[in-house]
Amino acid sequence: MKNNPRGIAVDILNRVDKTGSFAEPILDSFLSRNILANIHDRRLLTQLVYGTLRMRGHLDWVIRHLYRGRMESMDAGIKNILRTGLYQLMFTDRIPEFAAVDEAVKITEKAYPGRSGLVNAILRNAIRKKGDFEYPAIDKDPSSHISIVHSHPLWMVKRWLNIFGIEETLEICKANNEIPPLTLRINRLKTDRDELLKELSGEGLTVRPTEFSPDGIILSNPPAPVRETKYYKIGYIQIQDEASQLISLLVNPKPGERIMDICAGIGGKTTHMAGMMRNSGSILALDISRKKIESSKALSKRLGATIIDTLVGDAASEPEKPLHEKFDHVLVDAPCSGLGTLRRNPEIKWRLLPEDLKSLPPLQKRILNSAGRYLKSGGTLIYSTCTIMPEENEEVIKAFLSDNSGFEQIHPPASINSKMTDKEGFFRTYPHRHGTDGFFGAVLLKK
Repeated sequence: MKNNPRGIAVDILNRVDKTGSFAEPILDSFLSRNILANIHDRRLLTQLVYGTLRMRGHLDWVIRHLYRGRMESMDAGIKNILRTGLYQLMFTDRIPEFAAVDEAVKITEKAYPGRSGLVNAILRNAIRKKGDFEYPAIDKDPSSHISIVHSHPLWMVKRWLNIFGIEETLEICKANNEIPPLTLRINRLKTDRDELLKELSGEGLTVRPTEFSPDGIILSNPPAPVRETKYYKIGYIQIQDEASQLISLLVNPKPGERIMDICAGIGGKTTHMAGMMRNSGSILALDISRKKIESSKALSKRLGATIIDTLVGDAASEPEKPLHEKFDHVLVDAPCSGLGTLRRNPEIKWRLLPEDLKSLPPLQKRILNSAGRYLKSGGTLIYSTCTIMPEENEEVIKAFLSDNSGFEQIHPPASINSKMTDKEGFFRTYPHRHGTDGFFGAVLLKK
């Protein structure tokens, strides 16, 4: 399996299941080691990993229809061999059926001696029955139809049907299963967008500016992983979804101001704000994870952001007195379910449980309450998430405003496109409407 993209895909999926990690860093690790020299093999590997994760619910429904035993008792590795095999048979049009089956059988023979007959039988049965599977009818059972055909957990689909209705839920689920664009953010400290677009186009790359972010570039079919390019290494670009870039525009930081970035993570928004401020002023980035703070420091160094200080700490705890009311703007990029990022992180679908959505809002409220104490009078508190769930978004804001009469909600800055602001003044993006990840934002003024 060492140089076999199908075998490596199964290995990655097994690791994702076993460790609870995201697929992206594991896949990047394999790609950066150049185990697969052929560009077509590298693309096949990426397609199999993400395609199988996106369509996992649909694939499992098919396996249950073809397997006489209980799927729950099947070895996890066998499941992933079947999933990748079925994905090739059902959702690709350039892979010969015999190749998908034969490779799956070979992988099974090597990893699970004696089980290849089962894999062979299920996959060949799938070929015979392809097109004949009877899915629940959308007019009779819309939740089951959408859940199976568009591969989302049933509980999630039911929630979205209640919030968005059938048509929009369908569009959300379809968009979540699409391959997202490779979106980059240019680093204002080292280049500008027009200049970089010309340079990249001159090298024969297919690039275009993003529609909503003034700092975004969409790159199509890169010849090599972005992190291996000179532009990445010298700090001209950072990988960042367009909606994520727009959160920094919600903050609207100016040169010379003092900013706090709470739950700063690896520093994507932090360094964006440093660029908007032209390295004039100061930013304090707080995160509970020391590992993420170290990654943030490395990112700041690569991008040349010199105004960022970091602090490891619990955002939900009482702020230290010396930091009370010291900041012009405070950004809370709250921990959330991530349900707006399913295009990029499809594994979230199969991990998240309904009870997780109950545990997150209390934490989000505690963090927001703590964050307000860092802010000067007349400053703005910006709350953002990468989820589309009301209980993590507007319900958190409304609860905060109910408990904190010293704050009021204001409209996003003029730099935010009106297509992304709803009638209540909340910032919202959706994959099916805007072609971005699903984000939420609110701007609160401290009186």
